[in-house]
Amino acid sequence: MPQDNSFDIVCKTDPEELRNAVQHTQKELTQRFDFKGSKASIELDNKESTVTLVAEDEFKIGQLRDMFENKLIKRGLSPKTVKYSEPQPGGKMTVSQTAKFQAGIAPEDAKKIVKLIKDQKVKVQVNIQGEQVRVTGKSKDDLQACMTAVRAANFDFDCQFTNYR
Repeated sequence: MPQDNSFDIVCKTDPEELRNAVQHTQKELTQRFDFKGSKASIELDNKESTVTLVAEDEFKIGQLRDMFENKLIKRGLSPKTVKYSEPQPGGKMTVSQTAKFQAGIAPEDAKKIVKLIKDQKVKVQVNIQGEQVRVTGKSKDDLQACMTAVRAANFDFDCQFTNYR
């Protein structure tokens, strides 16, 4: 009996790489001329996987967010995993914004992935398993075609492929 091959589609953030990205952003923040003497900061809350950005105004929050996203990309993390809150006025004439990292694929996003794969008309089975999507099929070529289609779809959330067997 031929064995089925499978892979999982997940969305997760490596906590070590996230911590490194925050530390590199903090270091760049101390070295940048346009942030000298300002009240800008970036802090990581490990328990909740959130990052808090603080600056003097919304323009500097935007610059800080760009710096942070560049560090994420350099560390191999996708900025699509980040959902930002609206900038909120903070104490001492500052503005703060929180960045929450997506963990798992939301049910409505999982349904988009399932629909996309079913529309490919390849011989695979697609199952939503909690916060991940499992794709199973006899042919590795069909699985590769599914991966290619998901990558090309350019969803507004991040997709990674794990447990490829």
